[in-house]
Amino acid sequence: MNSFVKPDTEAAVGFGPFAFYRQQRLVTCDGVPLALGGRALDILQVLVEHAGTFVSKQALIARVWPDSVVEAINLRVHIAALRRAFGDGGRYILNHPRQGYCLAVPLALQTGGERHNLPVRLSPIVGRDTLLGRLLREVPRQRLVTVAGPGGVGKTTVVLRVAELLLEHFAEGAWFVDLSAVDDPSQVIVQVAGVLGVEPGALGQRLAHCRILLVLDGCEQVIEACRELAQMLRETACGVTLLLSSREPLNLVPEHIVQLPGLALASPHEAGYPMAVCPAVQLLVERIAARQQGYAPSERDLAILALICERLDGLPLALELAAVQVDALGLAGVLEQLECGLSLLSHGRRTAVARHRSLQAVLDSSFERLSAEEQMALQRLAVFDGPFTLETAMAVISCTQLSVGQVPRLLSGLVNVSLVMVQRCAGVERFHLLHTTRAYALEKLRGSGQWQLFHRRYRLQEAWDTPRSSVQSSRQQPQHCAGLL
Repeated sequence: MNSFVKPDTEAAVGFGPFAFYRQQRLVTCDGVPLALGGRALDILQVLVEHAGTFVSKQALIARVWPDSVVEAINLRVHIAALRRAFGDGGRYILNHPRQGYCLAVPLALQTGGERHNLPVRLSPIVGRDTLLGRLLREVPRQRLVTVAGPGGVGKTTVVLRVAELLLEHFAEGAWFVDLSAVDDPSQVIVQVAGVLGVEPGALGQRLAHCRILLVLDGCEQVIEACRELAQMLRETACGVTLLLSSREPLNLVPEHIVQLPGLALASPHEAGYPMAVCPAVQLLVERIAARQQGYAPSERDLAILALICERLDGLPLALELAAVQVDALGLAGVLEQLECGLSLLSHGRRTAVARHRSLQAVLDSSFERLSAEEQMALQRLAVFDGPFTLETAMAVISCTQLSVGQVPRLLSGLVNVSLVMVQRCAGVERFHLLHTTRAYALEKLRGSGQWQLFHRRYRLQEAWDTPRSSVQSSRQQPQHCAGLL
């Protein structure tokens, strides 16, 4: 994955004489930096995200101390530090005995004359030229474009690059809104309004005559609220273009959906395939070279690199996490560990948002949003080690808890959230799970104790289908030959 940092012109959130630079973790008063500790800044960030509403003490503690057990006194100490720094007197940070704390002042975006808040990209984008070209043609002509795909596929990287390249096309610029940490639907409009420096209730009115690109990242977290926001802006602000990244589309009639696949893979089994120029291999080599100065892969290395890329479905996040392990395990060791599951990729970047700290976290965030029936279906689909049809899925995974009639709807839902992939060939739909998704679901299925049952059903169905396929082929063969005579 590409790394991002804020430039010196980072937009700040302003309230009164104060400015909060989130990425720089800096608060200034009339331009003079204030001395605040890390925990106080973490608390302030949560209060800014929920400005105008109370945040419970339990929610604040969970966000600021996610891995520790602390007393409420710890929270009060840091709240007191914020109030002293602000000369608060209860004016900025309100306290309610039962509801918690609230940053009770209007927020304004301080851009310093900038027409965007897009982060600076530190590394090149690999293997996305064709897709970027398509988006650059389509985004200016559409009001709503969603880049959809599985977690870790690089959606954020793509939409930010599109916004960079189209910046001059929009008179009021391009603005990035990170929704990855928002779990309260009511805060979506608050978050967007905060970035733009307007009151939430006046968002549609203020944007009514603006030509602006809004980039909403991580929409799957609050998909219904994003759908409502898109509908509201469509009715009130005809000059606003929405560019979304999401694991599932909004499914609105005017929505233009662009599916983002993993980076193109090279197969070591294909003779003459130039593996060194394969985008997935290029990214993996680049990430290893960033840690091992002067690294240049041998021919043998290229074959192993291609196998790692294939095993990880060309997902940029997974490739980055795998590259970290090459120092300790070597290429062959990484490949060997990947054959045993995804535990190798369970420890990732501490500075990333929670959903991108590891591949496990990415898949957990998708799995937890599924219904109980969808979770059950996904686990059972892991018995398929290759493409399958709807009919085969219905025969294998249905049971008393999951009726045959439910399977089409559940399968469609899993496709919609990018956990099951679909290919249409000659009018026939075939489904499959990415290797990474299958490994995750397989672990869940084994943990449920149902692996043997559904694997046996899969093998029986496979044996049943094979003779039928042979009969069909033998019946078709004479017709084919007759056509040649």
